[in-house]
Amino acid sequence: MATNHNLLGYRPGGSVLYQLSGSSKLLFFILVSISAMVTYDTRVLLLIAFLGFLIFQMSGIKLREVRFVLRFIGIFALLNLVTVYLFSPEYGVTLYGTRQVLWEGWGRFTLTAEQLFYLCNLGIKYFCTVPLAIVFMMTTHPSQLAASLHQLGLSYKVAYAVSLSLRYIPDLQEEFFLIRKSQEARGLELSQKATLRQRIKGNLQIVLPLIFSSLNRIETISTAMELRRFGKNKSRTWYMSQSWSSLDQLVLAVGLLILALTVALMVYNGSRFYNPFV
Repeated sequence: MATNHNLLGYRPGGSVLYQLSGSSKLLFFILVSISAMVTYDTRVLLLIAFLGFLIFQMSGIKLREVRFVLRFIGIFALLNLVTVYLFSPEYGVTLYGTRQVLWEGWGRFTLTAEQLFYLCNLGIKYFCTVPLAIVFMMTTHPSQLAASLHQLGLSYKVAYAVSLSLRYIPDLQEEFFLIRKSQEARGLELSQKATLRQRIKGNLQIVLPLIFSSLNRIETISTAMELRRFGKNKSRTWYMSQSWSSLDQLVLAVGLLILALTVALMVYNGSRFYNPFV
């Protein structure tokens, strides 16, 4: 059976990112994600976005391999920006304290430079975290991540649960695609030829049974683990445990530097927002 290139999960590779410990990549992702979430300083966000795309290029992951995920996230991000504007079209004016109208619009729906700037910052946040999340998931083996989490002090039960979750994501995606192709073979149109309403309805008919079958599978796995006396001992060894190298320490240092830069600019600006209108 041909491999589906739209599945989001670990894939072997030879780039330098595969040589890093799972714990260093996880800590870097958490530190940079915190920086991107707490700040609205465009300079920091653009720096993180550029770094994310650079790391994505280094990983060797092809865009066609993640186009389904990127398309889904892109649609979600666009809907989020539109919703923010519809509910509060003057929020940027309140934040930045000035009002420069670019388009009069209708009623309260005007477009100001401040609101557009705020929405751009909101959109850049997706470009900051999405590439890093994709690289982390596709370059980190679930077993290595579990061992790394245990090294960081987490219970091995929690670490193993995270490992199972990461292993299960590609299986769940593959099962979804197989069911969809089976439904299309039976005459149910789910391609772009169908209307948006038909595709949403058809995919929902697949997702609901998939959720229930997943719950049954979880029960089967938990029963099998109990029969093998999982959790009896307080600790365990890991086959894929990896010690830190100087490269891992460098990655952590870069993550800490980005977080420190974010905090310093927040103190300098007096808030989380960078205001170019003053």
